Amino acid sequence: MSVVDELVERVDDLDRLLGVVASRRQAIREGWLHRVAVTVCRDERGRILVHRRSVQLSRFPGLYEVVVGGAVNVGESYEQAAARELAEELGMCVLPRLLFTFLNRSGLSPHWLGVHEAVAPYAVAADPDEVAWYGWLTGPELRSALLEWRFTPDSHEAFSRYLAFRAAQS
Repeated sequence: MSVVDELVERVDDLDRLLGVVASRRQAIREGWLHRVAVTVCRDERGRILVHRRSVQLSRFPGLYEVVVGGAVNVGESYEQAAARELAEELGMCVLPRLLFTFLNRSGLSPHWLGVHEAVAPYAVAADPDEVAWYGWLTGPELRSALLEWRFTPDSHEAFSRYLAFRAAQS
């Protein structure tokens, strides 16, 4: 089964489960709300992990991302999906912390996005089928990259909300 064919649960405008299971491909095609979990990974020095998606991926091939994640599968919580995606894509066994959710209308179709944060080890074991490149960027380096590199739509929206969330917590 390809990543796009994962089974997801439909949710409503308030992120409540509707008891309807669909393939992610169908949810995207029909514009049905479903859940996606992403994580902003920081290292102990505060740098943010940025990666470039593999060119063989069906969605946003070769674009950069400042979040790691994917669909919340049937029966999973946001946190479980975020941890699974970190393990699959980067070989990280860390516990991400859910910070907030929001209805994201950018990307291929509308979806609820659960934004997590994790302090991650510097060394990762990136899956080459998913990740073509990764690096740890400082704040100024990341601000420059966001203006110069092509990022996925979710990256811009999730990261701007992440920065606002962090600023409100300070």
